[in-house]
This record gives sequence, C-alpha cells and structure tokens, in this order.
Amino acid sequence: MAETTAASGQGAGTPDPVVVRAPEAGGTGPGPDAPALLALLRRLDSGPRGLTEAQADERLSRFGENTMPAARGASWPGLFFRSLRDPFTAVLGCLGLVSAVVFAWGTASVILLLVVVSCALRATGEHRADRSMTGLRALVATTATVQRRADNNAAPRTREIPVDELVPGDVVRLGPGDLVPADVRLLRATGLTVHQAALTGESAPVGKRAGDPHGGTGDGVFGQPQMCFQGSSVASGSATAIVTATGARTRFAAARGGRVRHEASAFDRSVHGVSWILIRFMLLTPPLVLMANAALRDRGLETLPFAVAVAVGLTPEMLPVLVTTCLARGAALLARGHGVIVKRLPALHDIGAMDVLCLDKTGTLTQDRPVVDRALGPDGRDDPEVLNWAVANAWWTLQLADLPSPDALDEAILDTADEDGLMAYDGVAAVPFDPLRRLSTAVVRTPGRLGTHTLVVKGDIQAVLERCALDPDDRARLSALAARQADAGLRVLAVATAERPARTRDYTPADERGLAFRGLITLRDALAPTAADALAVFADRGVTVKVLTGDHPGTAARACRDLGIPVTGDQILTADRLDGLTASELAALALRTAVFARCTPEHKARIIQALRSRGHTIGFLGDGVNDLPALRTADVGIAPREASDVAREAADVVLAEKDLTAVAHAVAAGRHASGNIATYLRITLSSNLGNVIAMLCAGLLLPFLPMLPAQVLTQNLCFDAVQLAFAYDRPHPSVLRRPTVLSPRGLLRFITGFGALNAAADLATFGVLALALHGLGTSLDEAVFHSGWFTENLLTQALVMLLLRPGRTGAGWRKPGSVACAAAALAAIGLVLPPSPLGPPLGLTPLPPVYYLLLTAVLVLYAAGLLAAGTRQGRARGRTR
Repeated sequence: MAETTAASGQGAGTPDPVVVRAPEAGGTGPGPDAPALLALLRRLDSGPRGLTEAQADERLSRFGENTMPAARGASWPGLFFRSLRDPFTAVLGCLGLVSAVVFAWGTASVILLLVVVSCALRATGEHRADRSMTGLRALVATTATVQRRADNNAAPRTREIPVDELVPGDVVRLGPGDLVPADVRLLRATGLTVHQAALTGESAPVGKRAGDPHGGTGDGVFGQPQMCFQGSSVASGSATAIVTATGARTRFAAARGGRVRHEASAFDRSVHGVSWILIRFMLLTPPLVLMANAALRDRGLETLPFAVAVAVGLTPEMLPVLVTTCLARGAALLARGHGVIVKRLPALHDIGAMDVLCLDKTGTLTQDRPVVDRALGPDGRDDPEVLNWAVANAWWTLQLADLPSPDALDEAILDTADEDGLMAYDGVAAVPFDPLRRLSTAVVRTPGRLGTHTLVVKGDIQAVLERCALDPDDRARLSALAARQADAGLRVLAVATAERPARTRDYTPADERGLAFRGLITLRDALAPTAADALAVFADRGVTVKVLTGDHPGTAARACRDLGIPVTGDQILTADRLDGLTASELAALALRTAVFARCTPEHKARIIQALRSRGHTIGFLGDGVNDLPALRTADVGIAPREASDVAREAADVVLAEKDLTAVAHAVAAGRHASGNIATYLRITLSSNLGNVIAMLCAGLLLPFLPMLPAQVLTQNLCFDAVQLAFAYDRPHPSVLRRPTVLSPRGLLRFITGFGALNAAADLATFGVLALALHGLGTSLDEAVFHSGWFTENLLTQALVMLLLRPGRTGAGWRKPGSVACAAAALAAIGLVLPPSPLGPPLGLTPLPPVYYLLLTAVLVLYAAGLLAAGTRQGRARGRTR
C-alpha cells in the first residue's frame, strides 16, 4: 500500500496534554515503555475496558464538554460604536463640531446624519457576516465510537455518542474516514495512517502505531507515533485509543491562545493617509479664508460661517457612506453569487489591493489525492505490465484483507484499471500493509500454471529492494532510478513478484523474500481542475502566487510546473535556509522565490511579514491550525468553509470551497469596490479643491462673498448625494488588471492637477459673468453672480463625473449607466434650481440668456481640457505599469 511520509509537526505553545511513551509496536502486549502506559492509565483512572457511565457523567461535569472555546461575536451596538473610530468618520465628526460651534446647525445636522448612516451600514454588514460565520461553526467531529460499561462489573459495550460528551479516560475506536475527536493515545493499531495536514501542513498520510515511541519523525509532538490529535483524520487502518485531552486542553484548541492583534492592513494604511490629507486641508482652509478677508477686505468674524462652509465643501461628506456602501454591496454580491463570506468589510478592499497571494499546495493547486503518472520497468522505460501487477496487489489486498476502503495510493492505481484488469488474476490471500514493513502483499494463482501461487509485493522502494534477489550494483541502480523520480516531485512505489508452490497454510511477512523486481509506479498529485484557469486570471490581474508548503520541494515544484507556473531551481527553497537570515535579507530572498518547502508555521509568518515590509499587500489562503500565524500576519487571511475552526475564525474572508476561482472572484469584487471608491475620491476631491481655490480668489477680488454659506452647503450636498451612484457603477475592465490601492500620494497629485484645471474653469466663469452682467455691486448683481456660479459649479461637476471615470478611451464610450443618470440629475438641478420657487430662499435668481451661451463655451473648453489631461495621465500610468 502507501508509501508513508512523516509529517513535519510542530508543538503548540499551550497547554500540554498528556504525552507518554508507548510499548512495542502493535500495542497488544507489554513492551519496554509499558510502565509509562500503566502510569497514564492510573492517572486517567481508566483502563482498556473503558469508563463506566457514572464515571463519564462525573468527568463531563468536571472537565466540561469536548468543544472548542467559542469566540463571542460583537453585538450590533458594539460594531456601531467601533465604526465611529474610522478615520473618515472622525474627519466628519470634527467638521460637525466646528459647525455646531459657529451655530451652523443645519450643517451640523446633515453631518451627524451622514455619520449615523455610515456607521449603521458598516455595523449591519459586519453583523450579518458574523451571523453567517456562526452558521459555519461546527464541531470537528459530530459523533464518536466509544467503549463504556454500565457499571464496574458489566462487560464493555461499543456505541456512538455525540463527540461533545467525550471525557478524558474514554476508550474510542477509530476507522478509515473517522475524524479524531480528541487527543488520544493509541492502545492498539492495525495499519493505521492519519492525515495531519490541518495540524502540520503535510499532505501525505502519517503512519501511527501503538508502540516504538522512538520511531517517530522527530518533528515535535505531532511526530510521536503513539499519539493522534484532534483535527486529524484516519486515512487507513483501525485503532483503539484512550482519550487524554478534550475541549480547550487539546493541541487543536491550544492554537486559540494568545490572540495576536492584526497589524494595520492595506485599507487601514490607505485610509490613514487619505484622512490626514483631508484633515490638513480642513484645518488650513478656515484660517486662510479669515486672514485673507480680514487683510484685504477688512471683514471680521462675520466670514466665519463662510470659512466653515468652504472647509465642509472641501471635505467629501458622503465618503464614509459611499465606502461602506461599496464594500457592503460587494460583500453581499460575493455571498449570494459565490458563497464567499467577508467577515470584515475593509478586507474586501485589501483583497482587491492584493498583489501577492501565498498559499499551500494541497487542496488549492492540487487535490488531496494522487494519480498514477507512469509505470516503469527496471530499465526505466514505460512498462504497462508493472501497472497490471500493481492493480492485482491493490485489488486483492482490498478484497481479501477485509479493508473497508483502499488507501489513496491504491485507489489511484485501481482508477487506471477496467473490469477485465481487475479480474485478470484470481486472488488467494493477502498480507495487508503495515507501517513497519512499509509494503503489502497479495497472493494470486499464477495464470497458466496449476499448483503455483504468485506473491505480488508493492510498497516503499527500499523495503521492496531489501527483499529482492539482487546484486549490490543492481540494487544501487534501482535506488538511483527511484531517487530521480522522487526528486522530480513524484511519489514512488516499487513492485516485485515471487512464485511459490500452492499451499493452504497462511502466508506471512516471512514469505516476502527472494523477490523478482518488476518495476516502479510513480504517482503525482492530482491537479485541482480549476487551478490552472485561476492562476492565469491571477497573472493577468497582477497577482503573484507564492507556494508556502510543508511538503517536499520536488513535490511542490512538480505541481507548479504541471500548472504552468514557471519555476526554476533558484526559485525553490527549503524553509530551513531562512533561519539565519536577517529581516532585510529574507525580504530580498522572498521576492525572488516562488516555492518555499518544508515550512513551519513560524516560517510562513516570517515570509509574509518580509513581503509586507517591501510594500506588498499580501493575501494568505490556509485551512489548518499550522496556518494560524500566517493568517494573522497577512493583510487579508482567507480560509475555506471546511477549514479548522480556529483558521476560519482568524480569517477575514471565508470561501464556500477551497477553490482558487472563488479567490479570483473575491479579487474582482474587491477591485470593483475599491475602484469605485478611488474614482469617487478623485472626482470629488479634485472638484472640491478647484471650487475652494476659486472661492478664495473670488473672495479677494469681489466686494461681496462669492457664495453664501447656504448655497455652498446646498451645492455640496447635491454633489455628494449624486456621488452615491458610484457605489452601483460597474468599473471598466481595466480596473481589474492591477491592484487597486488608495494611494495618498497618487491621490494628492491627481486632485492637485485636476483641481487647478477646475479652478481655471471657475475663474473663466467670473469673466463670463463680468461680460454678461453690468453694474456689479448691486444686490441684484450679487444674486445673479451667486446663481451663475452655482449653476456653473454643478455643471462642471457633472462633466467631471462623466469624463474622469476610468476606462474612457478615444475610440468610444462605454455605457455609463447609473453615473450618467446621476450626472444628468445634477446638471438639471444646476439649471432648474435658480429660476424655481426654491431659488429665492437660497438667495438664487434667474439668469440672463446670454450667460448660458457664454457658459457653454467655457464648458466645451473645460471638457476638452479634462479629456487632454485624462489621456496624458492614462499614458503616464501605462508607462509606469
């Protein structure tokens, strides 16, 4: 049967369950470590017959249920008040306070409403994600087969009980496919192998036995052969074991201890930078307005409301609402369409900004099962007869050894055979796989030769070669052939046969000698069916994939090459080479390396931290306890629904399946949301900055205020209200091709350039008004000036909404959708409001027809300037990518 590879287990840091040495292999009789086993049984006050029902009830009361410590989710009010700490919200709160201080109650009320709406939307979205996660939380195993007695004198009975009723001292039975329900010490085991990938990251099954504690892998507590741990599952064989630790005292639960606070994510860093830009402008604007008016126009504190209104006009009041709406809408679409749960709304931005995705090989690039690659004869050439012998071994071992199901390697071999191949030989007997022998034997009747049996032996290459009649040179040559295949990332099984006279006496391992070597079976990991397509999508979208695995480097490299990931020898490293490197050396090496093999949990976290230190936004996809440090270190942690409970809780994004296409969908959703947020910021801030510059200039040139505070606030409220359309916009496909990051420096450059262009259009409007109007200085002229500038501002902002959206090309226009409708509504307000009955209360009045003709010329020139500047910036961005 299977060639077994030991897992690279690592001990958890808290608290230690009972770990003892085992007796001799098999666990059926006393061995050199029998006193330790007896001491364990005395400590647990139990024995091979199990506990009585009364003892089990008493221990259940004393130790509690065998469940994970539940992480208490935050309440809706708690999430609401936590949202108030958002920097964007803090900026608005400061503006609201300033507005209240100067008795601008209308402004303060509007700002307060926006803050409440934003926090309520964010709290609702995250609370919904928490409820979804509660539905995903389940016990690691639902039932367990336990051996208990009614009283001390009764015979033990085996029955199924809920796993949460297990207690230390219970005797449990394990079979193929069972999840290990607690930490256990083996009493007896037959051909037992377990999957420990959730604990160690090793994809291959690990042999376990009830004895020989010194025969483990030497890789920490998980390498002890006599112990099985909660979170692992039985791959093959059967066992009887005694429970040593349950609930919070298991190694699986120990990973919950010492929760690590997340470092600032990409979203946090971006928000912090953008917020400081807004705060600086906000703090700088009112003093400038006051000082300029006092120095040049001899105006005093009567201009304070206007100065505050200008500061409010510069700040995008709808920003928290729009950010939350974009992220919540993207998260809801992901949940409905692809079963992806975004637990923390800013994580949707982070996954859109992700430019490096780190992941394990098993379950993402490959399926958790092998497939046959080739069958090689002793000369290294393809030989189908070797596969026929391997099929006979796998089939008759399964049938005659009374195994419930084949192990993964045997199943892969049987998948290559048809019905005729399975029945080509007549089976007689079988000696099943044993982790100590590392091979299995099937005995079949020799075709065409009555009275002769053929032993078909299959297993570990060295174990088979030791039993073959070979000279040293041939043995060395065949070992080298197998080593070359293993170095190429393949699993290797050897096949040998021997003919014996037919007999009725049982066959034993002693008959496995004097064999004739037949050849090798090589197996590779089955590729995940969607992995190649998903990797192509990642490459197209600027996401670099790095493999962090506990597997052999050759196995990981083989999977990468099979999927089309270009991996050279210098891009593959075993993690032990990282131990002596400084942080800067590791960062430089991590950028060049595609595959890190033999990784411990600490290695994964260090690699991710090194990549983050170079300015990359890192996502990590993991599903085991051993992935916990990496999930917490990454900007965005990703886990599938079937991941270990602690991994799901540590993750920011939970997938319905461990499928890379789901991650690709999440990246697209994140970039859509982040692209809309970035577009809103660029358009709003550049337009607002242009208006503020123009207002400052007008305030110095005119004998009256260029716009009344009520008009400033009405204009700003109209503009911000229609900006919500960006939350429902579908960005151009070009947005998906690169990570979307809210870069404060890039944003500042953008708003400075386009803000100056907008200010030029506003100042040109002053000239238009001077030509259209006569006798500036009368009250009527003030109202007309205010109305003309009010209309021009809303019309230019509508143009900005249409022309500064990403993806516009000279060849044509894409369908604008909701944004075009919003821009049209904004333009209509600008044209209709001044002559309407609502105009006079705001100090607005109808405009002369000649103004509209001159304004049209200004708008045409402004649109041409926007198109030229946008084209130039697009070319510059293309050169830098």
